[in-house]
Amino acid sequence: MATSTDYTPPKVWTWARSNGGEFANINRPVAGSTHEKSLPVGRHPLQLYSLATPNGVKVTIMLEELLAAGHAGAEYDAWLIKINEGDQFGSGFVEVNPNSKIPALLDCSTPSPIRIFESGSILLYLAEKFGAFLPKDIAGRAETLNWLFWQMGSAPYLGGGFGHFYAYAPTKIQYAIDRFTMEVKRQLDVLDRRFAENEYLAGQDYTIADIAAFPWYGALVKGWLYGATEFLSLQDYRHVQRWADAILARPAVKRGRMVNRTWGDLSEQLHERHDASDFETKTQDRVSVTGA
Repeated sequence: MATSTDYTPPKVWTWARSNGGEFANINRPVAGSTHEKSLPVGRHPLQLYSLATPNGVKVTIMLEELLAAGHAGAEYDAWLIKINEGDQFGSGFVEVNPNSKIPALLDCSTPSPIRIFESGSILLYLAEKFGAFLPKDIAGRAETLNWLFWQMGSAPYLGGGFGHFYAYAPTKIQYAIDRFTMEVKRQLDVLDRRFAENEYLAGQDYTIADIAAFPWYGALVKGWLYGATEFLSLQDYRHVQRWADAILARPAVKRGRMVNRTWGDLSEQLHERHDASDFETKTQDRVSVTGA
């Protein structure tokens, strides 16, 4: 494989399937389905197809927060999509999200089911549907959406940029790592300055902006992403740390982080969620079996 110093781009790029990297087996330069596979549909109004990556966790936190706030219509089934096995390229999933990325949501409470894809779009849809976690005054709404779209535009530099080249790329390229490290630290400084003067992203109220940002930037400063705590000097961003701790203390956030998780401590995994009782029964079953 070429190193960072001996690669010259060809006149016309061609796809090299053996380009390496942790996700090389599922990356491809074309869209569409690769196989026929229908999606399961449960009994609840909302059907979520996802995995507990940061983008997936945004939606499960939102749904758990809505239920905690008394919105019974937010009951949902969370179906596991194994992206490393290519579930996102099944025909049923592609019908819900032609971009073949998790999360994807079907609202079956309407006469004809409504598909919603892209995590930010899902958060905004649910906030408007239930009238929650999005201020109704024009100034508060604008500030919340400012930070929601900031997160949507910024996180690819964190995950696909820094995370990829620092943790996953088969070749360590100093230029790429330096470039994206600089950008991630700039983003953390944006947040740290914001939280020095405000409890939450949009001001003093917890909103979908925080729900969107926490699975990325909260997880980063808590040391859950990329093993880069020392490298990024994450302890220096004390206001971001304070914000992350406050959100992590919310019971709905703790539940939302578990849904569709298939790695880490078994007590923090809930592969699929179809009822509120699943958090107790299924988790306890797995822990007891493990301890046997």
